[in-house]
Amino acid sequence: MIESFIEGNKIFQEQDFERKKDRYMQLTTQQHPTVLWIGCSDSRVNPERITHCRAGELFTHRNIGNIVPTHDWNFATVLEYAVKHLKVKDIVICGHSDCGALNALDVDMSKDAYIPQWINNAREAQIRVDARLGEAKTPEEKAARKKEIEYENIKLQLEHLRSYPLVSLAEEKGCLHVHGLYYDLKTGALSKIA
Repeated sequence: MIESFIEGNKIFQEQDFERKKDRYMQLTTQQHPTVLWIGCSDSRVNPERITHCRAGELFTHRNIGNIVPTHDWNFATVLEYAVKHLKVKDIVICGHSDCGALNALDVDMSKDAYIPQWINNAREAQIRVDARLGEAKTPEEKAARKKEIEYENIKLQLEHLRSYPLVSLAEEKGCLHVHGLYYDLKTGALSKIA
């Protein structure tokens, strides 16, 4: 597999890097992304590809479930750097269809050490949807519930994001805007949900 990465890099160098060398040379000394993109680690959802962004346009943080934890040094560091130093103007939380992390909310993961702890950061989304919809019985109801949990998780993570003072203050001043987006794997469509 690593050899295919090396070969793929040679193609990148020949077909992209050399043709846009001026752009890549600018990126060797500075970056000026305008967006912090918080998305899922899912290999099917590549932020630059689905938004058609160039290198240097998105500052990204990815984890399973596009979670914004309220007490996590890694996330807080990314957030602080993006807002205070890169001075991004927008933060996007992007969820997607068929999210394995959110599907895991319904599965016994007790044999795993870390995943259950992590996805508890999304549990409230499931609770809210179940309170609204009740028990899903038919395949259609189960599919609707699953999609609603994916949407609700984006909204929940936006709440978590706004609990960080540097975000809420920047948003109040009008220098930062937060957005919730949803990527549909079946259609390739990206839509705004919050």
